[in-house]
Parts: sequence; structure tokens; C-alpha cells
Amino acid sequence: MRTVLDFAFATAPGSDRPNEDHVVTAAEYAIVLDGVTQLPDLDTGCVHGPAWLVRQLGDCLARALTAGPTVSLELILATAIEEARGCHAGRCDLSNPHSPSSTVAIVRARGEQVDYLVLCDSSVVFENGDGLTVVRDDRTDTLPAYDRHTVGRLRNRPGGFWVASTDPAAAAEAVTGSVARSGLRRLLLCTDGISRLTEFFQLGWTDVFGIAERSGPRAVIDAVRRYETNRPDLLARVGRGPVKRHDDATLAVLRGPF
Repeated sequence: MRTVLDFAFATAPGSDRPNEDHVVTAAEYAIVLDGVTQLPDLDTGCVHGPAWLVRQLGDCLARALTAGPTVSLELILATAIEEARGCHAGRCDLSNPHSPSSTVAIVRARGEQVDYLVLCDSSVVFENGDGLTVVRDDRTDTLPAYDRHTVGRLRNRPGGFWVASTDPAAAAEAVTGSVARSGLRRLLLCTDGISRLTEFFQLGWTDVFGIAERSGPRAVIDAVRRYETNRPDLLARVGRGPVKRHDDATLAVLRGPF
């Protein structure tokens, strides 16, 4: 059984701000991270921002995955968060509930299995003989409110939601699983800048796979931008604050044979 995974990927910022998404691919794994955009004037206790965090965390995850190819993905993520804490070099208040944070999506080949992990609202989507499966952590969908006080109070707390930041314990709350490699037909990882195609713009994941397979992953981002420009009226969530007109968008698509 081959251990190599062949990924094609694309990433693009949603504005002239630095891209707060990050993607890492290797022969055995792919990582997609989405730094959580900070609200204006929010005291984070940190001299760094989300773009810095996702790059540090991506490096730490890559080292942990390379060093422990059979270690559980939860432990891999916990190890990476702990290592990323050290990258702050004592300059930041790591107890601040608004410290820079990131969603996480990982897939990894392990023998005849492909393991996956999702933390917060990035996604892993795959198709096999059982049909299409969307792996998503939806706990941010059911918070009682979305103001900065409520989000800070419920971040990385039971009954709230979990995200990669400064607490390695968040890794144990990730959504994880494995799928047999032999029956795998399609697989992708993406940030919510891509999944808005299905959340807001009424495409199915089969449509998203089709665009990527016909024209490559960059074409999926182009499709997002067209919908954002032509149908901004669809960018709305009931009971939530305004949705960004354009968001950072990243996906990695596994190319067969698997």
C-alpha cells in the first residue's frame, strides 16, 4: 500500500490584509489552518496576530506529524499547541481568553487508513462507497450570543467551542476518525472561506469537487469570489453578526489514485 498522498492546493486572502489561512502538504499529510480574525481594539494580551499563529502552528504540526507518523492526531495537535506556546517567547499573556487562535483540519495516511481531525469550523469532506461525508465541528453554530464577551467566555470551555490557541487540552475536543483508503474516491480539506459555497451559495460538495477536478483548486476560490461579488445578499446567518463580504479561502484536494 502506497503511503504517498498527492494533494493540489490553493489559498488566497479575502482582502488586502495578510492571509490568515495557511496550508501545509507533504507526502503523508495535509494541514489547513484558518486564523480567527480579531475584532478591532480587542485586547488579546499578545504581540502577535492570527497570521503569525497559523504559520507557527503549521510548522509545529508538520514537525509532530513527521516525528510521530502513527501517533494519534489529537496528541499531535496537543504537542503542536504546546510547542507553539513556546514561540511566544514569554512576551505574551497566554491566559488571555482572546489570544490569537486558529481552526484546524488535518488528514494523514497511516497504512491502509486515512486519519482526519477537525477543530472548529474548517472541514474535511470525503466520498467513498458509503457516499459523501462532511466532517465539521459545528459548536460555533449554537453559542447563546456572538459578542466579544460571550465568545471569550465560552472559548475552549465545556458547553462552548474549542479552537487551537494556547491550551493543549483543546486538542482532545477535536472531531476525529479514519476512513479506509481502499474505498476512497474523493477528499478535500478547506477553510470556511470555501465552505461558504455550500453554506450560503447553494452548491453541493459534489459541485465543489467537480470544479476542482475540472479546473483545479484555484478555480474553486474563483467561484467563491464570483458568488461573493454577484450574490452578497445570500451572505447572512440568522442571529449572527454580519458576514465578511470576502473571506480568506483555502483548500487542499487529494488527487487519485488513492
